[in-house]
Amino acid sequence: MGGGHGAGTTYKGVTIHHPKRWHTVTGKGLCAVMWFWIFYRAKQDGPVVLGWRHPWEGHEAHSHGHENEHEVQIWPKILYEAS
Repeated sequence: MGGGHGAGTTYKGVTIHHPKRWHTVTGKGLCAVMWFWIFYRAKQDGPVVLGWRHPWEGHEAHSHGHENEHEVQIWPKILYEAS
């Protein structure tokens, strides 16, 4: 029923077919992408995940002096458009 004769290894009546080249290459490529992503996230979030620092530490210098600059002022725009 499965088709494909001769291309495989038979052990105790079970035939395991060899993968095609594109399956092997695609699998290795996706494996590489997975490991690059894991190492990238470990570099970015490793100390937080391991409990060496808190996620909110290290941003003190960025927030001093302009706490409200990044907030979007939407109400004056809405009031202006309504009139």
